[in-house]
Amino acid sequence: MKALVYLINHQLQNMKNIIRRIELTHVHVPFKEAVRKAMGEGEGGLGMAIGAEEAWLGGDSVIIKLITDDGIEGMGEVFVWLPESGVSPNQIIDSIKNGLSNYVLGENPFDIEKINHRMDLNISRNDIAKGLIDMACYDLMGNLSNLPACNFMGGKNIDRIPLAALIPLGSPMLMKGITRSYYKRGFRTIRLKLGNGIQNDVEICKIIRDTFGDKIRLRIDYNQAYTPPEAIKAIKSIECFNIDYAEQPVSIDDYMGMKYVQERVDTPLMAHEGYFSLKDFISLVELSAVEVLGINSERPGGITKALKAMNYAESRGLGIVLHNQPLGIASAMQLHLHAAKAFSINHASELFGDEMMEDDLIKKPIDYSGGFAKLPEGTGWGVELDEIALNKYKKSPTQVIER
Repeated sequence: MKALVYLINHQLQNMKNIIRRIELTHVHVPFKEAVRKAMGEGEGGLGMAIGAEEAWLGGDSVIIKLITDDGIEGMGEVFVWLPESGVSPNQIIDSIKNGLSNYVLGENPFDIEKINHRMDLNISRNDIAKGLIDMACYDLMGNLSNLPACNFMGGKNIDRIPLAALIPLGSPMLMKGITRSYYKRGFRTIRLKLGNGIQNDVEICKIIRDTFGDKIRLRIDYNQAYTPPEAIKAIKSIECFNIDYAEQPVSIDDYMGMKYVQERVDTPLMAHEGYFSLKDFISLVELSAVEVLGINSERPGGITKALKAMNYAESRGLGIVLHNQPLGIASAMQLHLHAAKAFSINHASELFGDEMMEDDLIKKPIDYSGGFAKLPEGTGWGVELDEIALNKYKKSPTQVIER
């Protein structure tokens, strides 16, 4: 009799956990005025060497809610920019509304491997959209269990996450000044945007290293600026400045070019624009084309695959870094992931949405102070969506899919 009661209660609880409703909202949050000014003074008006022609004035994101019969919600968020992501917010929403939702509605978020398997089995690619759903499942699991989401990734191993600062490409003196402002705030890891010629790269690295010495760690982002032979010369010219790693020195689809460069330089390479899926990353590693794994809210397709990628990278002795410029939900997600995998991560996290966007769309701000971020407390991600801000910044009506 007791066993029957337990079974019935268990089945009833499982029914309460079933995802019945999906809400999808496209938001555009402008950059802060100071950010727009700094980027405008930089290379191509974008603050980086990437050759996009359109002005970059703010961040486009898709926010998702997964909702159960009892009204319990799980949230996710992905940041997209067409020169990098290759898909627009509307394309992400359409792929979920008219495809992926069929393999999510009616499912239990705790069956996360099943959900990912069904999505991958029935719909090819669409890694960003799949990752958005996967992320929301972890928040929902936490909210249903009254536990922090990091408990489903390995537990909370730290609650203060070291941060890195992003310095846009500009004149050496401008970049030095911006670096100094972050140094005074406690940041001890700096990502420099380079790619405006080897001589300029050297000048920038020299002035930063001469000014701050070994008190800071340096990482470099080329944004596909060079051909493979040029990239080798560029990276070798700055290796004397003790560079942690160089991000995406060649074109996004030139895997053999990445291999060619990595085999001829001592600095580890990281692909960013050049990979979106777990298989992309494994291919790059097996080619010996990268030595650092970069994770963010849209790459490599959600937390479940991120955990697999991180475990794989760790088994191969590779570096791991979390980096992006998300709003509050995805920022909280990255903090939970870093807290859970802290023993595997050997680089400071880069969470620059709070620095760049005029609003993060969450009610209680995340504590960013002294070059660290405090892990939000509470269930799931530990943050609450600001519905007023959501309505202010959304670009179109929220799309609702129900079963």
